[in-house]
Amino acid sequence: MRVHKLHSWKLTAREAARVQSELRGRWEGRDRFAEGAGKIAYVAGCDAAYFLRGSQGLGKHSRWRAAREANRAIAGVIVYRYPEMIEVERVFAEAPLRFPYVPGLLSFRECPALLAAFRKLKHEPDVIFCDGQGIAHPRRFGLACHLGVLLDRPTIGCAKSRLIGEEREPGQRAGSWTELTIASGGKKETIGAVVRTRDGVRPIYVSPGHRVTLETAIRLTMAVCDGYRIPRPTREADRYVGELKRAG
Repeated sequence: MRVHKLHSWKLTAREAARVQSELRGRWEGRDRFAEGAGKIAYVAGCDAAYFLRGSQGLGKHSRWRAAREANRAIAGVIVYRYPEMIEVERVFAEAPLRFPYVPGLLSFRECPALLAAFRKLKHEPDVIFCDGQGIAHPRRFGLACHLGVLLDRPTIGCAKSRLIGEEREPGQRAGSWTELTIASGGKKETIGAVVRTRDGVRPIYVSPGHRVTLETAIRLTMAVCDGYRIPRPTREADRYVGELKRAG
């Protein structure tokens, strides 16, 4: 896949925040899929994991300490034929971590490895599901937005937890959802959805990444769910990078 080089990766945290605000100007919130009828032929899920390479990786660390002290990232992408959800390809890439662990700026830590994996794909996905936030982010530019703009592909953020915003509990049936909102200029702005993906389980947080509306993001997320809380593309990508990390 082609990756658009829109900024340097050698940035301070302040510079990275400014890049997010600048790239936000390239963000599209309307549905824009492949040319022609806009048919979705392939979807993908992606995820990244951190680890320590070398002697410093020996020993046990807490989750947060491990995340901060990691020196490598490994990213995985799995592509499926849609709507059958038949896997057609999986790739991975490893890259050094050059950006510190800063909440709200995690895309600068993960994207280099993710982009290296996407470059290897033979089947280019029409929609990409990300284990992270889309516009439900302090600068409205989370990982799914960043990746979508750099790849110029529709992306959807499917996060396990909320980063910002206020929510109401959705109904208990799968497919129920409520708006995730934030106060902005004296009004409430909708930045995502709290979606129940399976009867009675905790909801996930869905937000547009790039080139999709919230309604479409919810519909497609439910379309790739298969009875588990986490949508299949991101769930299997998470499992994939976990296996690669343990094998490495």
